[in-house]
Amino acid sequence: MSYQHHDTGKKGEDMAVAYLQKQLFTILQRNWRYARYEIDIIASRDNVLHIIEVKTRSSLLFGHPEESVSKKKIKNLLQAARAYMYQNQQWREVQFNILSITMLPGQPVEYFFIEDVYL
Repeated sequence: MSYQHHDTGKKGEDMAVAYLQKQLFTILQRNWRYARYEIDIIASRDNVLHIIEVKTRSSLLFGHPEESVSKKKIKNLLQAARAYMYQNQQWREVQFNILSITMLPGQPVEYFFIEDVYL
């Protein structure tokens, strides 16, 4: 992984946290890890646990950010969410979301929040 790729992802996650807080989410965890799985952001709002995958792009050369969420990634998110909910059993309801952030040079940042992704 190149440094630029890592920097874009880190900057995107910072921007995602600010965006989600404006949408009245409470951020519980960032980059939560279990075994080989990772959840970018775990948040809550209205007594619902939100598992949020953040995808950031600074170019559309490879398509929109949300298009890069693979079936394998979704499967891994489900595994990680099960582990988190097992460790934090107060949560009864969980929702999976994708937050796509596009940062094209010379253009305003675009946020595309896909809530309650059907897995």
